[in-house]
Amino acid sequence: MKIPFVKAPIMGNEEKYLLESFRSNYHGGGGKFTKQSQNFIENEFGVGKALMTTSCTDALEMTAFLLNAAVGDEFIVPSYTFSSTANAFASKGMVPVFCDIREDTLNIDETKIEALITNKTKAIVPIHYAGIPAEMDKINEIAEKHNIVVIEDAAQAVNSKYKNKYAGALSSLGTYSFHATKSYSSGEGGALTMNDEKYYERSEFLWEKGTDRSLVVQGLKNKYSWVDYGSSFLPSDLLSALLCAQFENLAQMQQKRKKLHDAYVKTFSKLKAKGLKMLYIPDEIETNYHAFWLLFQNEKQRDVFLKLSLEKAISPYIGYIPLHTSPMGLKLGGGSFNLPITDFVGSSIVRLPFYIMDHEEIEYTCKNLLISAEVALSF
Repeated sequence: MKIPFVKAPIMGNEEKYLLESFRSNYHGGGGKFTKQSQNFIENEFGVGKALMTTSCTDALEMTAFLLNAAVGDEFIVPSYTFSSTANAFASKGMVPVFCDIREDTLNIDETKIEALITNKTKAIVPIHYAGIPAEMDKINEIAEKHNIVVIEDAAQAVNSKYKNKYAGALSSLGTYSFHATKSYSSGEGGALTMNDEKYYERSEFLWEKGTDRSLVVQGLKNKYSWVDYGSSFLPSDLLSALLCAQFENLAQMQQKRKKLHDAYVKTFSKLKAKGLKMLYIPDEIETNYHAFWLLFQNEKQRDVFLKLSLEKAISPYIGYIPLHTSPMGLKLGGGSFNLPITDFVGSSIVRLPFYIMDHEEIEYTCKNLLISAEVALSF
């Protein structure tokens, strides 16, 4: 049996809606399925306004425009994240200020944020790692105190909740991913979520390549022109058609993912006494079961586990290289940050294969990964 790291889910009407979109003779952005996807996000997740994008990266770049930051302004971000979380802002000339993470959730450590704030800080950009939202009440409290914008990178947390409120609706601005590796997928795709009306009009100008075409569509103008920055952020309606089909099966897909999560918990709880740590879900969180990670005691154990797993045709993944130690991160000043938990996690973590598996796949994966972990922990 071969177990890849991820498989994109196919649940219901994907082919039907894709064919309908194909036959509509309109394959651009902003069509029927794009609007349906946006309406679903707004209504289901309690988001003020949503705009579909070609990726979560694009959504983050839109938030960077909305900040109106100047070159040299700063943003606080965990180093343990994907490059897009920082690159969207650094590419506009902003300076990343890297914050350490919590060892339990691997999210940004909210207790270390305030000490990093200066008069140049314009944003705090937490990610919700593995579908577990960060400690948003405290983060929002700090941001409000210092008049700073909070931007949720909720790429991994679509359909997760923090204190009964959905990720993406927890701050002024947020972003989703519908990439092929995510819980709900259109192959490539994302969304910008907004919960402050002051961003609504300008976001549409950015979305429409810097034009005020949205005012023409609303009948408020008879022609549009270039009024702002922007780019080609709209996804094809073909991709949104795939996503609409996934949204119809949101609860069913989450329950299927929970089966694998529960099997992993049962399997690896046996090794906690030997020092193995695993995904932690705080009491106030309802997760979308996006991912599952193990944290070994050192890099040697992690590497042995990976080697043994691959020998069984099971493909775990090492996770992120911390941004402050990466070539671009170092170029932007990452070497000046002391982030001990981030460094440890970066060298010792493993992300396990996670997708909607059948019973036989779950049994094979858990049985063999347990063996690999038991051997690795002896090093």
